[in-house]
Amino acid sequence: MPAIALKPGKHRRLVAGHCWVYAGEIAAISADARDGDTVEILDHRKRSLGVGLLNRNSQIVVRRFAAHKVELDKDFFRRRLQAAAALRPTGDAQRLVFSEGDQLPGLILDKFGENLVLQALTLGIDQRKAMLAELACELFQPKAIIERSDVPTRKLEGLAESKGVLFGESDGNATVRVGGVRFAVHLLDDQKTGFFLDQADNYADIAHRCAGKRVLDCFSYHGGFALCAAQAGAASVEAVEISEVAVARARQNAELNGLPGKIEFVCANAFDTLKKYDAEKRQFDVIVLDPPTFTRTKQHVDDALRGYKEINLRALKMLSPGGLLATFTCSHHIRAELLREVVMDAAADARKMVRLVKPLAQSPDHPILLGVPETEYLKGLLLEVVA
Repeated sequence: MPAIALKPGKHRRLVAGHCWVYAGEIAAISADARDGDTVEILDHRKRSLGVGLLNRNSQIVVRRFAAHKVELDKDFFRRRLQAAAALRPTGDAQRLVFSEGDQLPGLILDKFGENLVLQALTLGIDQRKAMLAELACELFQPKAIIERSDVPTRKLEGLAESKGVLFGESDGNATVRVGGVRFAVHLLDDQKTGFFLDQADNYADIAHRCAGKRVLDCFSYHGGFALCAAQAGAASVEAVEISEVAVARARQNAELNGLPGKIEFVCANAFDTLKKYDAEKRQFDVIVLDPPTFTRTKQHVDDALRGYKEINLRALKMLSPGGLLATFTCSHHIRAELLREVVMDAAADARKMVRLVKPLAQSPDHPILLGVPETEYLKGLLLEVVA
């Protein structure tokens, strides 16, 4: 088996449980190693640290799949897929494989009813996607498997974006139930792999607190929080989303659940809407802030924090004592501590005291490995304004 050798001291992150090896950490690569090959990872004393898949086109040259020497063959991937599935209870819509979180770096596999969506984020997984689709058919018996490898990060692997139907027949349309609400999704066109599965548990958690309340859902996309709140008996619900296509899908979902007229959909920039509502001194009982990532790089964290502070400040000013704020960040560059700090600053500027009801996180089908902090990307806070 070809091998890579690490420079002295560069083994510590792997020993602690991480699975990435960067270009600058490598002292040597076997001459016969090809990109996409399985390689053994050796420390500077030639001690084995496991095996991974090689790609010299990426800054992450090796992604480790096992901490011991093993063949990364079809049987290996079958065992890994079975282990990932065993962690998940049966559900209509769920993430079956969460890349590094399931020790399958570069692979996302989502279930939407009878359909699976596969995302190949790395060269090694892309070269094996036909085999992985075959295993997914064997283990999960889907009606169709759709590929959604149309993500910009593939360029970092030297790969073009790709999407289509890998197995079976599908026009991309599916209807799934999440948090007691039915959602129409289009698996070939909607964001991510068709739906924000990472918020599934939070939809239900926030909804049961909304009965009889005035609710504002910002950055609503297909209306996840808004629909669940309306279904739970909220007195009024407003959903703010900048994408006309997403608002149209959210309205469709409202019809699907017998909720027409129960939600006011506002197609606008959430920053502008929050500023406007603040100036109008609007008041709500529950506000949800679930923005897209404000930064994908460490270099723009400060700009992102200013954005998070602005939306949280305006939201807190519109909440009376007893009001609830559910606020999120989906950037792994924004640590949970940073989110708390920025919300504390916003609360101070708003002259509001807030109580932490509970931290919020991604659904359990997105498992977090402590040794791989990048697996914990969705952080949130549920806060109550106190007198």
